[in-house]
Amino acid sequence: MILDLTALADEHLAAARTAPHGRSAHLVMHDGVLRQTVIALTSGTSLDEHNAPPAASLQVLRGRVKLTAAGWAEELPAQTLRMIPRERHGLTAVEDAVVLLTAVND
Repeated sequence: MILDLTALADEHLAAARTAPHGRSAHLVMHDGVLRQTVIALTSGTSLDEHNAPPAASLQVLRGRVKLTAAGWAEELPAQTLRMIPRERHGLTAVEDAVVLLTAVND
């Protein structure tokens, strides 16, 4: 399967801008324990703190987000990739943003 990440980012950011909660997400790949999800968030929208999967990364396709966990926060601009901490964490869009979440679930 080949996906156009630019088109997916456009589609889900447009959907997030009209969604009541300011976000849109879609599972784009699922193969056994591997999952990849495109998540679009409008500026100021957050994903509340949640538990981390056994392994995950976050690639910022567009915009800027803030990844938070107990006692720290880190802003990630477009075109960056970061491992997600293995502790409870949250995500907030500093500006309209689209991310690709890659997670391995057991």
